[in-house]
Amino acid sequence: MCELFGLNSSRPIEAASCLRDFRARGGGAGDNPDGWGLSYKEGANFRLVKEPLPAVRSELFARMGETLRSDLILAHVRKAKYPLVNTFANTHPFKQVCCGKVWMFAHNGLIPEIVAVEQANKKAVCHPDGQTDSEYAFCYLLGHIARQSHVTLQLTGELWLETVARVAEAVASYGQFNFLISDGEYLVAYAHDRLYYLERHDQNLGMGALEVALIATEPLPSCAPWLPFEPGELRIYRHGRLVGDMKTYPPLPPKKAAAFQ
Repeated sequence: MCELFGLNSSRPIEAASCLRDFRARGGGAGDNPDGWGLSYKEGANFRLVKEPLPAVRSELFARMGETLRSDLILAHVRKAKYPLVNTFANTHPFKQVCCGKVWMFAHNGLIPEIVAVEQANKKAVCHPDGQTDSEYAFCYLLGHIARQSHVTLQLTGELWLETVARVAEAVASYGQFNFLISDGEYLVAYAHDRLYYLERHDQNLGMGALEVALIATEPLPSCAPWLPFEPGELRIYRHGRLVGDMKTYPPLPPKKAAAFQ
């Protein structure tokens, strides 16, 4: 099954040991050989690097993992399910522009029914570059965020975060829906049925306190201790601090989705 990794911190930091562990999940220690991607903040911009290749064999991932410094990272290693097509466009994370912001998204699970739902949407705010159910779900989420922005005439953090929680619960009814999404300011992690977090606060640094939050589908051995999300929990981070914790009540994944775990 695909796996997610996220980092949000109060200032740019290295995450070499965690990214080293995560890279191994892409076709080595984990059966996710169908592509990898890293999206990260660099100054005010979101960068995105990905390849439709096993992360464990990627020299580019290895180099980036050792040198990358950022305060916001979304990473993904893919196990192709929908569709069984291994291309650059189908590789996570996905990038879209909506409501005056650049958004990044990565998903773990299987929700093929959302494709037809979003294709039937006559007011879609974005169109997937690839064929994955994940990217269609991303556009479905952004459509609801854009609708909220249109109603309120501005996109405030509280409103779009509440929208994400409400829509995540609805999309989860189609299958299995664990994801990371960011607008460059917040990192939002939603655990339909499987996700872990690690939060660190270090006061003993010359540069001042450091706040760090890490998210992963599976605990990474070089970083500890990890705690599990509750099913249906949505955690919201900004500058490394937890600023919101919402509980939704999605159905358990149906047997057809659970079979891919």
